[in-house]
Amino acid sequence: MNLNLLGWNNFFSQAFENYRNDGYIPARVAREHKNLYLIYTETGEMPAEIAGRLRHQAETRADFPAVGDWVAAEMKPGQDRAMIRVVLPRKNAFMRKAVCSGGMPDSGGRTEVQVLAANIDTVFLVSGLDHDFNPRRIERYLALARESGVSPVIILNKSDLCTDLDDRLREIDTVAYGIQRHVISAETEHNLETIRPYLEPGQTVALLGSSGVGKSTIINHLLGEERLKVNQVSQFNDRGRHTTSWRELIVLPSGGLMVDTPGMRGLSVWSDAGGLGETFSDIEGLAGRCRFRDCRHQNEPGCAVQEALKNGTLDEDRYLNFIKLQKESAYQSIRKDQRARLRETAKWRKIALHQRELKKRKK
Repeated sequence: MNLNLLGWNNFFSQAFENYRNDGYIPARVAREHKNLYLIYTETGEMPAEIAGRLRHQAETRADFPAVGDWVAAEMKPGQDRAMIRVVLPRKNAFMRKAVCSGGMPDSGGRTEVQVLAANIDTVFLVSGLDHDFNPRRIERYLALARESGVSPVIILNKSDLCTDLDDRLREIDTVAYGIQRHVISAETEHNLETIRPYLEPGQTVALLGSSGVGKSTIINHLLGEERLKVNQVSQFNDRGRHTTSWRELIVLPSGGLMVDTPGMRGLSVWSDAGGLGETFSDIEGLAGRCRFRDCRHQNEPGCAVQEALKNGTLDEDRYLNFIKLQKESAYQSIRKDQRARLRETAKWRKIALHQRELKKRKK
């Protein structure tokens, strides 16, 4: 495999320099399933596992390799799998809130960040144009994409099942003004060529969307074969089941790479509120015109947000979703600060304990 076609560039090459003399090789994580990985190297794909030292040093789940990560791996003669020694710095990462269960230090069911995909050039936010169409979910996905530093593109699939396309496009333009969007039908291959330019050799695209929006169908058509299983969508509610059960980096015939992810309806805001400010720039702009700087946009006089709600220039559902995401962001910020303090305290306790042990040995 050509590393450049896998997304290798100067950013990762410079980060890898420190490990060349150790006999390690660069590799990209193609699949992550429980404690096992599949990696792409210059000599092909191979199974891999995490080195004990890397596992021990990982403070959070996000320190483990994720699909799309570049790693320094070791291949020893006679072994049937590689050993992942180091995770190279990430260009970006798409993250969500997840519940840990035992695999990490001090996990115990704690809620922390999970990296869904790393080193992504573009994220396709896939939404069905059937009865599962949900502008509020698209707003949430947009906020998360912007927090992660990944360029978002909205893919509106199942155009063949939509009878009110113009109305739905107006809704999308309201919640995602200025974001590139493409209307396609993966089933009939209508307009599928409009998304191919994002999949040039070495470019990595991640697909995100809830179950049943057609992500696997899109990938199968781009591959030119039925590689991924596609479950039928319920005629009762247009909702599909989770077809993909793990994340996978797939090399396309075009030379581009695509990350397939399990369908997710619940994605919680994890990072700071920067992504919210971009996604809801219209509300942020209104807030800047309020009479009071600390306006809570409730019953205060001279509130530009409340005035926009009353005269109908601001959609109430959009505003309520903005408030909901703001609360999530504020809550997660508090939780992260608390965890950071606990980790710092634990680190210095270990250092102090080690120093006491050294003093005992000298005596």
